[in-house]
Amino acid sequence: MQDTLQVGEPVELAPAVRRLLAPNGSFMTGPGTNTYLLGTSEIAVIDPGPAIHQHVERIIEVAGAPICSILVTHTHPDHSPAARELAGRTGARLYGQAAPPGAQQDKSFKPDRRLEDGDIVSGPGFELRAVHTPGHASNHLCFAWDERRWLFTGDHIMNGSTVVINPPDGNMNDYLRSLRRVAEMNIATLAPGHGDLLGEPRRVAEWIIRHRLEREAKIVEAVRKAGSATVMELVDSVYDDVPEYLHRVAQRSLLAHLLRLEEEGQASCSDTRWTLS
Repeated sequence: MQDTLQVGEPVELAPAVRRLLAPNGSFMTGPGTNTYLLGTSEIAVIDPGPAIHQHVERIIEVAGAPICSILVTHTHPDHSPAARELAGRTGARLYGQAAPPGAQQDKSFKPDRRLEDGDIVSGPGFELRAVHTPGHASNHLCFAWDERRWLFTGDHIMNGSTVVINPPDGNMNDYLRSLRRVAEMNIATLAPGHGDLLGEPRRVAEWIIRHRLEREAKIVEAVRKAGSATVMELVDSVYDDVPEYLHRVAQRSLLAHLLRLEEEGQASCSDTRWTLS
C-alpha cells in the first residue's frame, strides 16, 4: 500500500480516516510523525506529534469539526508533546498512559483517562480498542479499529525502518511478544506512526520477528568469536549492513538483545563485558 506523504497536506486514507504529516522529518523519524484524524461530526486525533505550534494549528484547521478525543500511542517526544496544546485549545479529552521514568519521555502528558488493554474509545464514525504493545516503550499502545480491521501502530511497527529498542524502558522480549500478538490479530491494514500504510500485517510482523532473531544470531556468533566483548566492540560486526552513522543508535537495540539473552540464561555481563553462558 503506497500513498503520498507530504508535510501539512491532509491525505484521506479511507472514509473518516485522514493523515497529517508533522514537520519533524529526520533520520530517526523518517518523513515525520503521522497524525491521524478519525471521525465525522466529532474528531479523534491519534498522536498529535511534537510540540510544534504550526502543526497544532494545522490539525485544528484540517479537522473541520470539534476535536473531542486525543489518543497517544506512547510518550516519546515525537508523538505526544503537542497533546497538551491541542487539548488546551480544543477542550478534548486525553487518552493513553502517562510517561514512565527515564529520559526521552514526555512528562507533560497527563491523560484524562488511562487506557488499559482492551479499553474502548468511541465517537461518531469511529470505535478504537486499546492494545497494549510494550517493547519499544513500556507504555506503548496500538489502537485497533475492529470494524475496519485497521491497527494504528505508533512506533510498534513502522514503514521504512525497524524500531529502536532502548533499554531500560525498551525491552526486546516484550517487543517480540507484542509482535507475535499483532501477527495473530484479525487485521488487514497497519497505519504506522511513520511512513505509508502497510498491508499483510501477519507477514510484516513475522518478518520483523525473523529479522530480529537473525540479528540476535549474529550477536551470539560475534560474542562466541570474541570470547567476551562490550557493546561498542560488537556493533561494527553485528550491524555491518547498517550505515556507520547509525551505529550509535544501533548500540541500544544491540544491548536490548543482550539483555534478552541474559533473561533467557544464554548470556551474562561482568563490568560491561558480555560472555555466553
